[in-house]
Amino acid sequence: MHFEHLVQINDPLNPLLESLTAEQVWQALLWRAEKPQDFQEDITDVVIHERGEDYLVRSFRLGKLHVRDHIEWDNGRTIDFHTQPNDEHSGGRLTITIEAPDDAQLFVRFTYNTPLPETVAPGSDDASDAYFASYVKSAYHAADVDTVRRIRELAAAGQLRS
Repeated sequence: MHFEHLVQINDPLNPLLESLTAEQVWQALLWRAEKPQDFQEDITDVVIHERGEDYLVRSFRLGKLHVRDHIEWDNGRTIDFHTQPNDEHSGGRLTITIEAPDDAQLFVRFTYNTPLPETVAPGSDDASDAYFASYVKSAYHAADVDTVRRIRELAAAGQLRS
């Protein structure tokens, strides 16, 4: 399944929306990689197994689900989460990209690629795969909007330098 969407960070037409810098968003995305429990309260047992200049390997628990990620980044622009498959889930990839089409606008693009079937297989009467894919896309979108909400909270609390 492929799913991609944008979340707007800065909107010059909305004066009530506090503008953030790309640097603040970047800091928060790295924070999310290192401390995912600060972005999703159900995450526990976070362990950083390996760290380099532009990557880290981590694992954590999400309820009963064990997740292990290899995360790589292009500093200030893109961060890739490669979730390794295991007996509990089929793995996948999330790429988060900061986009600034001009000085006044800022967006974050979330791109998911998973082995989950997106449509009903030809000749199949089972629509459950397509329904489940739709549900997963909705859950991803909600989680991403929540990530941006959390980034705004961190910025408002002075946790992210401008």
